[in-house]
Amino acid sequence: MFLRFAPRLGIAAAMKSALGLVLGLAFGLAQPCWAQNPPAGAARPDAPATSTPDAAAEDTALTAKTIIFIKGSGTWDSAFDTISGSFKKLKAYADKEGLKADGLQMTIFTSTDDTGFQYQAALPVAEVPKTPPRGDIAVGQSPEGRAIKFVHHGSYDELDNTYEAITNYLDEKRLEAKDMFIEQYVTDITTADEAKLNINVFVLIK
Repeated sequence: MFLRFAPRLGIAAAMKSALGLVLGLAFGLAQPCWAQNPPAGAARPDAPATSTPDAAAEDTALTAKTIIFIKGSGTWDSAFDTISGSFKKLKAYADKEGLKADGLQMTIFTSTDDTGFQYQAALPVAEVPKTPPRGDIAVGQSPEGRAIKFVHHGSYDELDNTYEAITNYLDEKRLEAKDMFIEQYVTDITTADEAKLNINVFVLIK
């Protein structure tokens, strides 16, 4: 799998030299977040050319929300299974506690490299759980601030193509991203067909 967002956005200078991309940004999960956009590395030679972000990137502002989340790490080869597994745990906890969702599932990527990532699989909730979660589930706040939103339609593997297009867009506009990006799942990642996903990618801008 291609480096999502120069280590999904991370090693800017090194990736610029190695991949010929001018990033000036950095990223997070690998494949965990919120509201809108994150670049990717370079496309794989055999990657389908059918998946690209919507032509118009949307400049937006993310507002912090209360979230329940699971922090973890994974490899790109099994990213989808790793992330969807975390959301299944979150859903089971939310159902047990009677928590009402206040937004879409999101993966916040906090660190990435060429082999894997660190992330937070998060679910916005309307109120703080009355019973504090235990184990690997925690309560926190989603990222906030200026971001650019991109939209991906297709399989999870094809996100590499979308991230490459995002990287090119940020380079062209001379925008510098923070060391974090978010994937927000319009389609429920725990039940949707992996080949037919609708994902908003948010890139937080410095």
